Amino acid sequence: MVAVYPEFQIRLPNGGPTARGRLLDEKGTNGSQRFVVYAGSPARPDVVPSFPVRMPSSYGLRERLIADGSIVESTTWRGYLETTRHITCNSPSAAAEILIGRSANGWTEWKTSDGRPLGDFVEQEAWGRNRTWLIRGSNVSGIDLVQRLWLPEGLVSVAASRLREGIEPKTSKERLRRLVEESYDSTASQGQKRELVEEIHTFLSRMKPGDTVCTISDGRLYVGEITGQAEQVASEGGRSNLRRPAEWQSIGYPCDELPEELQQKLSVQHDIVDFTSVEALVAGLGRSDEELADGAQDGVGDPSLEMAALVARRELELPEPTQELADELLVHDVAWLRELRDLLWDERQLVLYGPPGTGKTFLALKLAEFLGGGPEQVKLVQFHPSYSYEDFFEGFRPREDEGTREVAFRLTDGPLRELADLAAREGNRHIPYFLIIDEINRANLAKVFGELYFLLEYRNRSVRLTYSGDDFALPSNLFVIGTMNTADRSIALVDAAMRRRFAFVELSPRTEPTSGLLRRWLTRDQRNLEPAELLDALNARIGDPDFRVGPSYLMKKGVYRDGGLERAWRTKILPLLEEYHYGEDVDVERRYGLDALRAAITPPPGTGEPGP
Repeated sequence: MVAVYPEFQIRLPNGGPTARGRLLDEKGTNGSQRFVVYAGSPARPDVVPSFPVRMPSSYGLRERLIADGSIVESTTWRGYLETTRHITCNSPSAAAEILIGRSANGWTEWKTSDGRPLGDFVEQEAWGRNRTWLIRGSNVSGIDLVQRLWLPEGLVSVAASRLREGIEPKTSKERLRRLVEESYDSTASQGQKRELVEEIHTFLSRMKPGDTVCTISDGRLYVGEITGQAEQVASEGGRSNLRRPAEWQSIGYPCDELPEELQQKLSVQHDIVDFTSVEALVAGLGRSDEELADGAQDGVGDPSLEMAALVARRELELPEPTQELADELLVHDVAWLRELRDLLWDERQLVLYGPPGTGKTFLALKLAEFLGGGPEQVKLVQFHPSYSYEDFFEGFRPREDEGTREVAFRLTDGPLRELADLAAREGNRHIPYFLIIDEINRANLAKVFGELYFLLEYRNRSVRLTYSGDDFALPSNLFVIGTMNTADRSIALVDAAMRRRFAFVELSPRTEPTSGLLRRWLTRDQRNLEPAELLDALNARIGDPDFRVGPSYLMKKGVYRDGGLERAWRTKILPLLEEYHYGEDVDVERRYGLDALRAAITPPPGTGEPGP
């Protein structure tokens, strides 16, 4: 039975006139349903710059139609072109493209007079908005089907070489599961069969005309549009038994030049991958910002994808530290802060290490809040010896069911997974997020990070997660700052793998910005400089740099109340040094006490010089 479709309309960009046409039952050369543009329809007088490169077949057809007089200067609409005859195109998208002069999704942009899209009138199993897919075809039984079949013949396929005939899009997943079990009984593992069921069901029932399709061949990403229904055919070697017609762009985009988020998705090891989460990046390939902005404003189709592509292109930036920040943090030179910023930008991971009291956590938090734009983009966790992968990333934890009040183990996200998911949300990829890991060396790092070790070094890749089985990648806008106490000798030093993945910056009382921090703090608050002189004298008597005392112990208001300095020295600093000299015949009070140090910094009477 021949279907009768209503008349469809498309308004030209920027509030232009309306063209008309009709969908045909007749199939084009690659199996797409053809579309006829009516005579007397307006056409845009020019094309966007990327149109000849992205869609050369539609561009070539438009040029031929102009050359043979089928599209001429309009006498009805000033400044526009006009069709002089009915023009039959291979697909609704091609019909839209010759009129509006840019790539178009005809399944959504052709609409009835009451606003219903053409796709609603085509019998198909899938429903809802159009999606974007990756289908691999460069190595099917050793053959590159992309170059050999897909691009030249305008299609996309799935092997399904052993699946018996008679499979239709309406086949339920349960029936498909039984058919795969029967057809691949002794030739595939259970895992392979499950994967095959998901792939075939997606290809038959989730994909639909108007969906974007991507594939990889020879290190390039090719992009096209699905233009028709799936069908089962006999093919050479059974390599492409399930097929859909597709219109491919003529160019391929080098994979190593793609945005990092796209590279992450390309590393997912499945033959069919839902790419809808990065559809805006795919839509923007080969198009300038000006073209995307024009497409978002021209009033044709849904402008949200062009807007999303523009948003996705917003550059991730870390602001340059200012002198005001340096003054707030009492850092000696703003160039030192800029170096931290550059290290974070280059490595994405940084560790601040040094003895206790050097302000590592305070500096990490303040720097992250400045670079991220506020505390909302910063999360802090503290490692300890019992901290695990399940605490840090994801794992099964007991949860009470609110309905039954029963306790069950449920997969629960940890702080890293939560922050990574927030950073990866659409519209957030240009915003920096920071995870502060306090006392990073107090946990078993290999156990806590697990497979995430790999992702710290390869941000453009993804891995299969241990518990959820999801394919996960660390977003490029997620930065990690760790702090490490070097005086805690009970904790093993970080391993070589961790050192390779982090930049390490020392905060030591022997070097700036830590060495002069207390003096600058006292000067700012107009206090006596004696505590800074005492701290310098103390650290001069400590041989091991990892046990020198940081200025934070003396940067608290309580220290400067009556008796506060003596109290802090007796209860905070001397116990540290007693532990340092444990088992040694050292009189800590006599060597490091306030009386001894004051005597050392006070000039003997009549000399004007400090004592020995």
